[in-house]
Amino acid sequence: MAPSKPPKAVLFDIGGVCVLSPLEAITTYENKNQIPSNWINFAISRSAPNGFWQRLERGEIKMDDHFFKGFNADLRNEKLWKEYHSNFRNSKKKLKDVANPTQLGDHVSLKAEAANSTPTDQDRGAHSSGMSGQESPERRREGDGQPSLSKLAKDTTIGDPVSIESEDVAQGAGSDTASTSRQSMSPSSPSPPEATTTLNSLPPLPNIDAESLFWSMMAHSRNPDPYIFPALLRLKQIPQKERPIVAALSNTTIFPPDHPYSRLKHAPESDPRSHFDVFISSAEVGLRKPDSKIYKLAVEKLDKFDKEHGGDGVKAEDCIFLDDIGENLKTAKGLNMKTIKVVLGKTWRAVKELEQETGLDLMDDNTRRSKL
Repeated sequence: MAPSKPPKAVLFDIGGVCVLSPLEAITTYENKNQIPSNWINFAISRSAPNGFWQRLERGEIKMDDHFFKGFNADLRNEKLWKEYHSNFRNSKKKLKDVANPTQLGDHVSLKAEAANSTPTDQDRGAHSSGMSGQESPERRREGDGQPSLSKLAKDTTIGDPVSIESEDVAQGAGSDTASTSRQSMSPSSPSPPEATTTLNSLPPLPNIDAESLFWSMMAHSRNPDPYIFPALLRLKQIPQKERPIVAALSNTTIFPPDHPYSRLKHAPESDPRSHFDVFISSAEVGLRKPDSKIYKLAVEKLDKFDKEHGGDGVKAEDCIFLDDIGENLKTAKGLNMKTIKVVLGKTWRAVKELEQETGLDLMDDNTRRSKL
């Protein structure tokens, strides 16, 4: 059944929606290095609004040694370490209730990897070809005509991580940085610290290689989601006048122009922006979700695009927004946007809901037979 009023624009988050969530890599890192569950996400979220992660995603600092040292310091904050343990001891609270997942970017991982904690060249993104072997069969389907990571994934990182480079980024290493972030807490219950721990006798802060962690997150989020990414491609291939505007609204980071992940290193057709009519990157506009200002900016850009292409304009209520983070969706709802919650491991359901909202066929036959 066709919807009574189909949306004029569809806004996609990137990390945890179009591509896999970098938060999955966080859980993998924690499991492998015996770090208390959700400590990393807790530390990042509680460092907001001016932690190094948040500043990177707003494009305020460069992705260089200064960032990695600051990011490491945020992960070794003794005050937050005490707060983390104190919250666990309070039986009336759960960690997912006290940490704001929207400050990072995405979900948490389902399986561990066998990578060394010491950053290798591949960890640091030295070889983009090294990403191809990281996709598991259950996370990605093979399909005729479906692009490889050379499309969206080549310049995609977190979360909301996809990493996008603005064309006017200054040349040279250490240029402005930005990468997507996805922001939901782990779907599994955290493992509490020992009950006998007191504020005066905390276990030592875990040693975290912030740079290795960061690049593992970026690498993981270069893998397309097996359901939403193909749906995005099908939607974009429909003639402009027969479909809604296709847009991205993502918390991102910008890689230095000399880094292999930088979109400036690749041909224009491999730029993830090629999959969207409008692209709003947090690091390029200086705003992050869930700040309402970035949503309003997105509507302004959609309205301009629509009028330039013969339309009568776009308002917030004409948009539908897909995200995996509740706080991001809450802001969108507050502005009268329709929303679709993307659930880890069940992303095909979001595609089904998007089909219902748009009245368009966005699944291939194999997916429809297996999931519906």
